[in-house]
Amino acid sequence: MTIRVRLTVWYAVVIFAALVLMGVLSYRELVVEPRSHPGQADEKGEREAPDPDAFEDVVAIVLSCGVPAGLLAVVGGWWLTRKALAPVALLAQAAERINERNLGQPLPRSGNGDEIDRLTEVLNRMNARLHGSFVRDREFTLHASHELKTPLTVLCGETETELADESLTPEQRERAFSRLEEYRRLSRIVSGLTLLAKADAGQIKLASEPVRLDELVRDAFADAQILAQSPNLEVKLAACERATVRGDRNRLRQLLLNLVDNAVKYNSQDGRITMGLLHALGGIEFVITNTGAGIPPEILPRVFERFFRGDPAHSSDVEGCGLGLSIAQWIVTVHGGQIKITSEANKETIVTVHLPLIAEGPEV
Repeated sequence: MTIRVRLTVWYAVVIFAALVLMGVLSYRELVVEPRSHPGQADEKGEREAPDPDAFEDVVAIVLSCGVPAGLLAVVGGWWLTRKALAPVALLAQAAERINERNLGQPLPRSGNGDEIDRLTEVLNRMNARLHGSFVRDREFTLHASHELKTPLTVLCGETETELADESLTPEQRERAFSRLEEYRRLSRIVSGLTLLAKADAGQIKLASEPVRLDELVRDAFADAQILAQSPNLEVKLAACERATVRGDRNRLRQLLLNLVDNAVKYNSQDGRITMGLLHALGGIEFVITNTGAGIPPEILPRVFERFFRGDPAHSSDVEGCGLGLSIAQWIVTVHGGQIKITSEANKETIVTVHLPLIAEGPEV
């Protein structure tokens, strides 16, 4: 129940109580008092009898005067409450549109100096502090990832040079190869952080050109067949309808590869991966399904958070850092689409990507 409705109900109860009180007092004055003093004399010395129609008069007064006055008071109170709370509704609508990308945009103030205006000022100051915190966090992540790139590149190069030495013993070669794998994993993490930090800061320029999404899906299907050989997964392309979207070809390819990589890594041995590209809801939908442990419903809303690895499928022996879905969500969002995940425990997980289509010209 909104504040406006609650105040109106309370106001109506008060008005009803006032009407009851008015009726009781009128009844006391016109009925009870004359009956308790029936023998009072008038100016001529004659005694007046109680009016037998006094009760009807009380009811008539309440109905003809009190009820209309009460209804008018309730309607007027509702209108005044609505007018008084209108700035609160506007403030709530403006606050709902706030996210980490527009914290620097202040909420509109009325400028009349009342409590609502003061509350808006306080919220704007709070948003400014939050905006500063987000900016500092992005700058730190961007600078830190940039500074880490050079030493990691050097370490990878030195280790690769070390592996080229034929005098290494098998144990030394195994240790060097293990170090190289860890360096490469750190490099992927740093690259992912750099990408997301630049995306948050609006520093990534994307191409905007027609892209045949069905061609990218077929390429991703071929990559999935290669990746699925080791865990012995069955990969199927159920449908691949012709579709052209507008966007960045490299980023869309990265999106599909991230989803394919997840479907392979978080699958069960001898499991299954099904991919499909179909027209739906005025756009195009890419759907990829994989078997496996699934994602518990209580943590499903958090799967797009950075570094989140909370479900049973994210076991310690699965390589990853929890940035793949965050990057995938960003790519889908900047292309004007939506991504969602549904999962059923110990059965399957379904990722659906919806992207807007563009009109295709005649085939050449």
